[in-house]
Amino acid sequence: MPRPHPDTLPMSQNMSENMSQSAHAFDEQALALAARVRDAMLQGDQATAHMGIAIAAVGPGSATATMTVQPWMLNGHATCHGGFIATLADSAFAFACNAYNEITVASGFDISIVAPARQGDVLTAVCTEQNKTSRTGVYDVEVRNQDQQRIALFRGRSYTMKGKPVVPV
Repeated sequence: MPRPHPDTLPMSQNMSENMSQSAHAFDEQALALAARVRDAMLQGDQATAHMGIAIAAVGPGSATATMTVQPWMLNGHATCHGGFIATLADSAFAFACNAYNEITVASGFDISIVAPARQGDVLTAVCTEQNKTSRTGVYDVEVRNQDQQRIALFRGRSYTMKGKPVVPV
């Protein structure tokens, strides 16, 4: 069935479609900007590179990072040292909160490690924004292994430096 011309649609339906198209265009622009920010940040992020962390996805207020547990990451119990799990979660947090293209830093974080990660495990950290104001934000990161077992829960708090872009626009 052919779609009616927008001028013939009831006003509310026409406005709704226009708003949906505008939101979609905004989403694509925001995702493209987040990807540019990710690429720029990766250029100077030696810690993420050294640990083999990959930023698998990024969007405004969200990011997914992955890391394979290496032998040199093991502690005396033959499990992944908690500091490496925290670094994975912190990297996902950093890419999520900077994705708006304003330099944003951590003002603090807490982590609960709820299960051990072992050599060869592929850990995935998924970060989601919980709250964002003009200068501060709260982000949660869940870290799971390749079997979808929850390894850690991380909550990061951010501070945004207004007017300081990560990449030129």
